[in-house]
Amino acid sequence: MQTGNKVKYLSTTALSKKVNLDVKSVFQILLEKNLIDRVNDNWVLTEKGKEYGGTIKKHPKAGKYIAWDESIENDNMFKSSDEKLLNATALSKHFGVSKFKINPILSELGFVQKAVKGWTVTKLGLSYGGQQLEYEKTGVPYVIWPERFLNNKRLVETMNEIQGNTTETSTENQNNSLEFREKFEAKHRAADGHYVRSRAEMLIDNWLYMSEIVHAYERKLPVEEDVYTDFYLPVGKVYIEYWGLENDSKYARRKEEKLKIYEKYGFNLIELQDADIQNLDDVLPKKLLKFGIQAY
Repeated sequence: MQTGNKVKYLSTTALSKKVNLDVKSVFQILLEKNLIDRVNDNWVLTEKGKEYGGTIKKHPKAGKYIAWDESIENDNMFKSSDEKLLNATALSKHFGVSKFKINPILSELGFVQKAVKGWTVTKLGLSYGGQQLEYEKTGVPYVIWPERFLNNKRLVETMNEIQGNTTETSTENQNNSLEFREKFEAKHRAADGHYVRSRAEMLIDNWLYMSEIVHAYERKLPVEEDVYTDFYLPVGKVYIEYWGLENDSKYARRKEEKLKIYEKYGFNLIELQDADIQNLDDVLPKKLLKFGIQAY
């Protein structure tokens, strides 16, 4: 930050020229460092970004844009790194799985999404350092990852689950919500064999099963926070939460914390209340259709 003299500001485009990087790379670095965020297809300045000297300027023709204290150009975040970048094939070799399974696994975790051809990185994937590229000859998109991505906690847990390996980390994560799980034992058996924690969850599970919608129960969210969703639908990447204890203060705080995380990562969320349980045939098809899932 400058002191004494008048602060000079750079647009992100001007900043990219100063640091000798293309604009997309600069935006990605700023996103990774949580200085900016992507909301409704627009870049917004975060509180951390403001601390770094970011501000909002207005251009008479271009409108509002993010500008930076010019001293940011000297920040180490823009310095070249020798960190290796890995494609899907390199990931498959590291984890010992087929190269054809890697992108579907990353997609299930919400890090990439299927394009008409190839794969594109998601907002969540960007936050973990994913970079969007295209094959020069075909233009087909693909994603590469920094070497540190190999240690991504949720990715490692998933690979262990797929290969049938039990890890201490996974057990520790489950212990973080032990109080809730002990209080509400999963003793209701749904039609598909899932054991769930309430009659309402059993009815939801049965409805999904009878509608032939593939779903997981108590699937961990693909984030660093230790949060489990009630139901996860791989098709559409949709999470379902049933809120059934509105009068419990601890549960209300837990609900608030979970909703913040869903919003933070932009996950597709369907919320169900007690009043919805007896009308699932009317309620769920409409909610699912918003995410492109045909129930019948």
